[in-house]
Amino acid sequence: MTISVWRYSHLALALVSSLFLIIAAVTGVILAVEPISHQARGYATHDLEEVSLATTIDALHGAYDEVLALEVESSGFVKASVLTMELETLDVYVDPTTGEQLGEVVERPYIYTFATNLHRSLFLKSIGRFFVGLISLLLFLIASTGLVLLAKRQGGFLKLFTKVQKDYFELRYHVILSRYFFIPIVILALTGVYLSAEKFNLLPDTTIDKQDIVANGTTVAFKNIKEIPFFKETTLDEVRQVEFPFSTDAEDYYLIALNDREVEVNQQTGAIVRSGEYPFVVLASRLSLVLHTGEGNILWSVILLLASASILFFMYSGFVMTLKRRKKGKLIANMLDKDDCEFIILVGSESGTAFDFAQRLYNGLTKVGKKVYMTELNNYTTYARAKNIVVFTSTYGEGEPPTNARKFRTTFPNISQPNEIVYSVVGFGSLDYPDYCKFAIMVDGQLQADANFRPLLPLFKINKADFDSFELWMIQWSNQVGFTIPIERPIIKKDKRKKIDFKVLERTELNIDDTFLLRLKPMNNVQFTSGDLLAIFPNGDDMVRQYSIARIGDEVLLSIKKHEKGRGSNYLFGLKVGDMIKVAININVDFRLSEISQNTILIANGTGIAPFLGMIAESSNQNINLFWGGRTKASVAIYNSVLEKTMMNKQHVQLHTSFSREANKQYVQDTVLEQKELVLRSIISGGTIMICGSLAMQHNVLDVLERILQENGTITFDEFEKSGQLKTDCY
Repeated sequence: MTISVWRYSHLALALVSSLFLIIAAVTGVILAVEPISHQARGYATHDLEEVSLATTIDALHGAYDEVLALEVESSGFVKASVLTMELETLDVYVDPTTGEQLGEVVERPYIYTFATNLHRSLFLKSIGRFFVGLISLLLFLIASTGLVLLAKRQGGFLKLFTKVQKDYFELRYHVILSRYFFIPIVILALTGVYLSAEKFNLLPDTTIDKQDIVANGTTVAFKNIKEIPFFKETTLDEVRQVEFPFSTDAEDYYLIALNDREVEVNQQTGAIVRSGEYPFVVLASRLSLVLHTGEGNILWSVILLLASASILFFMYSGFVMTLKRRKKGKLIANMLDKDDCEFIILVGSESGTAFDFAQRLYNGLTKVGKKVYMTELNNYTTYARAKNIVVFTSTYGEGEPPTNARKFRTTFPNISQPNEIVYSVVGFGSLDYPDYCKFAIMVDGQLQADANFRPLLPLFKINKADFDSFELWMIQWSNQVGFTIPIERPIIKKDKRKKIDFKVLERTELNIDDTFLLRLKPMNNVQFTSGDLLAIFPNGDDMVRQYSIARIGDEVLLSIKKHEKGRGSNYLFGLKVGDMIKVAININVDFRLSEISQNTILIANGTGIAPFLGMIAESSNQNINLFWGGRTKASVAIYNSVLEKTMMNKQHVQLHTSFSREANKQYVQDTVLEQKELVLRSIISGGTIMICGSLAMQHNVLDVLERILQENGTITFDEFEKSGQLKTDCY
């Protein structure tokens, strides 16, 4: 079954039941608070299995003139109905060993009564109970279809709890929370269906068939209940309710509801006169009620409260996700005819991200006067004048195509284009998932196998919708087509994080590469480490600029290249010693020096060395090899004083430099290749490789690493990427 069927089913069920689910979820949150507040009164007896029924009955008779009934709640509270001297029935909570009154049973607060009636029947009596049962069933179906969608997204049911891609808030936490609250929501739904079915008498007969018990031999009458074997041997954890005899007459029995049966017991002899076991349906109903309400268990009540609240969040986040998907996936209304266009953009997108990037390419080509047609991969057909086809596609789950691209694999072989076509494929995905860009790889392979198609560029992969990677691809693609294409950058919302005062301690002059160092000190205690990002807001600009942090002691060290029109770099270069600057810290947990790796290789070019300077300073006994690439030997001079301090007395740190404009013209990836034995040993031993700097450098280094691993054959590059040993922070 295709992903679209599951998604549309999931959405349709949610829409149909939305109003009722909101009511059920809100009242569910309220009702989940009741057992928590009840338990907080502190009347629970935690050793019920050690208190005999004889002890409690004897204590109650000693404390009260007359006792009518006894109840052991699932909360562990022992409740007794007693008759006062004024002949009034009083319900009290008691200590089961002494009979001492702990507190009166108070009237249930109105808010819980109101919420219960609304939750059970919507104040519509039988019709309402029917709707509530139906909505419970729909909730189960929604949860089930959601689980299928989640499994497909994560790459299979066995990978449900693998790392979740960092996406926008609603999508990310829709996935995260659904993993943790699926089981509680299913329990709520199924118990809701069961309890509704019980009210409509749809379950088997629940009548208890009591049998008379014939006494064997003579029976002995006891003077004190504490001497009667039945009452001595029965503990309170086995008891649910006890109805006391109205008189001392031997024919007036104790009516006792145990956990699994009901018995009538002679008050003088302790003989069981009649007994009947509860049918399975009764036991199931009791369990369903406890599971549905959380009665008697604070932890389960808290889980139910959070599960009910999560239903509200799922409805909100699902609505947001649907709107975003529809907005991003909306095709241009006034598009040229497909047979008049030279450029064709084909899109496969599940969440709308690939559509968003394709739209930017479409707009850029249109601005420079090119005739462009954009459509979904499902709509692939002949294009009379097409010469250049660009495919933007994501991957869903275990290499599956997005919904709007599922027909392409079968359609493509049956269509012959009238012209020779040059093509480019851009895959969107996340390295957090094992089948990274797998569908894009498949599409690229299909096109490559067709003699009428010629690749303009190799397959390009974009991790986590990184716009800088997209711009790098655009530069390469523009160079191939022979003209520059203006691409609009996405608008970054104003950063609302807490800003912290930092004082400028040092700002160096520009070196030969227009690079300078900036040393800052926080004015308050703040948590940060090397590899985190410093967010600045130049001239009050809404657009945040981020720079990778080196932590040296309690100070921040930044390495910054000054660009002629760079607002961030010019703003920072204009600072003077003693100036105050407001910045924010962006914790970057995915780019931290490993605490468990014995071998670490750090690879950088240009200002990408910054976080590594701090990591070396923080390292203790790890074997670290730092590869750095610059233009000339003079380029590294700006870092010498810092390197001397951070590497002082650290025999476990080695530096490998390369210079692209010296006599041998060597780039950092060339030095990495020269040291391939060192690199290979580190990878095989479980060591970490960290890359920071330009995206172009990152791609070149990854190509070298792939080549090294292919030559060795011990571990594949894909296995290495997915092992967690590779960490990148490039721009």
